[in-house]
Amino acid sequence: MIVPARWKAWLGRALWLALAVPPLQRALEATMTLQMLVQIPLLALAGWWMAASLAHRPATALAAWNRSGISGLLLASLAAMLWMLPRTLDAALEVPWVALAKFLGVPWLIGMPLALSWPRAGFVVRGVFLLEVVATAFRLGWLYTVSPVRLCSNYLLGDQQQLGKTMLALGVAICVLLAWRLMWGHVAIHGER
Repeated sequence: MIVPARWKAWLGRALWLALAVPPLQRALEATMTLQMLVQIPLLALAGWWMAASLAHRPATALAAWNRSGISGLLLASLAAMLWMLPRTLDAALEVPWVALAKFLGVPWLIGMPLALSWPRAGFVVRGVFLLEVVATAFRLGWLYTVSPVRLCSNYLLGDQQQLGKTMLALGVAICVLLAWRLMWGHVAIHGER
């Protein structure tokens, strides 16, 4: 079922506002795993859906800057790396302007660029991006699992290690899914479905 662009935009705004409601926000920031692997991806999803509300003219202006989706995917990657650092996770809990930056920056600098860039990206660009996602999951998963000290002052060492194990499992799951798609599924090229 194809959802009209205006409905996607409203869904994105509703999700974004729901994530900012204090009880839900506190619940999703209760553990390191929930903040990094649930709250931040949901904020990015809200931005992805809100990208559907961009008027044709701004989207066309951005297209010249975002040839083959490379610029947008690079921007999203750099912004996502910032929110995977333990220091920024801590700061988002302790400093109000950093929390605001997370709620504004993740949708605008991760979700929207991904939405605008993924359909433009070719097979190789998508492959490089997904390879970096898997490599980052393995690197950070390993770091969070084996580190003998707490990297986030707001979360316990056991929570950090749980995040590491979850990221390693996520990396394996993405590898299996990609291998399955490459071997037995249809591989979309140039935004085809």
